[in-house]
Amino acid sequence: MNHKAGFVNIIGNPNVGKSTLMNAFVGERLSIITSKAQTTRHRILGIVNGDDFQVILSDTPGIIKPAYELQESMMGFVKSAFEDADVLIYMVEIGEKELKDEAFFNKITNAKIPVFLLLNKIDQSNQEQLEEQVKFWAEKVPNAELYPISALENFNVKEVFGRIVELLPDSPPFYPKDQLTDKPERFFVNEAIREKILMHYKKEIPYSVEVETEEFFEDEKIIRIRSVIMVERDSQKGIIIGHKGSALKRVGVEARRELEKFFGKQIHIELYVKVNKNWRNNERQLKRFGYNR
Repeated sequence: MNHKAGFVNIIGNPNVGKSTLMNAFVGERLSIITSKAQTTRHRILGIVNGDDFQVILSDTPGIIKPAYELQESMMGFVKSAFEDADVLIYMVEIGEKELKDEAFFNKITNAKIPVFLLLNKIDQSNQEQLEEQVKFWAEKVPNAELYPISALENFNVKEVFGRIVELLPDSPPFYPKDQLTDKPERFFVNEAIREKILMHYKKEIPYSVEVETEEFFEDEKIIRIRSVIMVERDSQKGIIIGHKGSALKRVGVEARRELEKFFGKQIHIELYVKVNKNWRNNERQLKRFGYNR
């Protein structure tokens, strides 16, 4: 029996549904999904295994014009997505007209590998708008196979995935067949906490936050976690903690629930808040958090 395996990289503007699509493919919540832009900061691999295939999906940060060092590093992850892809997924949403970066767009239209253009969020459009968008994108990216989808409603997702598998090269698997991702457990703890911060805090706060899990001890029945939430200023520390610690407690409770589902075990989590001044522009700090490759 022939075995297919390859790398499928998902790119697009912020907030078009890349993480939702990846999670629909993988069947687990690997990537943060919130309605705020720029939630994915790293390149996250999700691995889907079948008897005769292994699809390695890569969700990348949304394409932006970088304003500070952290964002430069995020765009580095997007650039690398072009380098090792066997199939490229370019994701747009209904009503969108352009990619935020022309150089990236030229790379897509001149790609030598199969390109899928997925027109997402069609559940939010009518037939007329959909037909107009399909025509627009078919002209704009003539080298792509175009599929209207709804990642959230799981519409057309199976069909796209089946077609991807068809196009993958014959190859043995790159990862063990029971592996779901290339990221360690602590990474998902950090992301779960960060997701709750994105949901509950406004303005600059979520984008000034980094989470570091300092302890992760797993017993048969329970996982004990100690994580530190880094902020850039003292005033932000107060906001994260909230009145008598209530805001921080809510983040802890919700992250714990999320992680109990993810790991299938009881979780005990302790959260602390520290000020780490200007970490987003500090190369040494960015390296420590895994941004600078």
